[in-house]
Amino acid sequence: KIENRRAAAEQTRSRVLEATRKLIMASSVPPSIDAVAALAGVARMTVYYQFGSKAGLLEALFDELGGRYFRSELPLVMSQDEPLQALADLIEVFLTFWASERLVTRRIRGMAALDSDFEESLRGRDKRRRLLIRTVLARITQKYGKPTNEVFEQTVDALYALTSFAMFDTMAEDDGKADDIAHFVQRLARLALGIGERPSGDD
Repeated sequence: KIENRRAAAEQTRSRVLEATRKLIMASSVPPSIDAVAALAGVARMTVYYQFGSKAGLLEALFDELGGRYFRSELPLVMSQDEPLQALADLIEVFLTFWASERLVTRRIRGMAALDSDFEESLRGRDKRRRLLIRTVLARITQKYGKPTNEVFEQTVDALYALTSFAMFDTMAEDDGKADDIAHFVQRLARLALGIGERPSGDD
């Protein structure tokens, strides 16, 4: 049946992605398709058929790691009535994810630096984070009048940088915990907005 074939294909895809993750955790050298196929227990052509190329495989892993987390968290953040709370939660969501997949993310991004097409693909995914920040900031401006139009784009740029993996990886201790860094970045975000502490009357 079609349903059985689809389920089998999904199981194969999951095994291949998990094998890729394990190999990346074990070494900073990009895993070969042969190594991934062997660990997943599939033919190398199966990997090519599912993902097209090594870059396609790494992109799929990056999306899979983020998808598990962001699909559940981001809708809750973006539906917040209070935009300042939405911004604080958005910062926490991204930094918590960076902490949870720190080594794999660091190595995937390092591998992207060696492949311009893959790097461009990851850059496109980063633009989604910028769009979310821009959306929340627009709501904050509408409610509080800050950031003003004159500094709106600069504020987007600042928060985009502050929520990046590179910034998190630089600030994090060896244990990579996100809580303290998230609180610090949230305070910096308030300073960038020029709002300071939560306005009186907010819950």
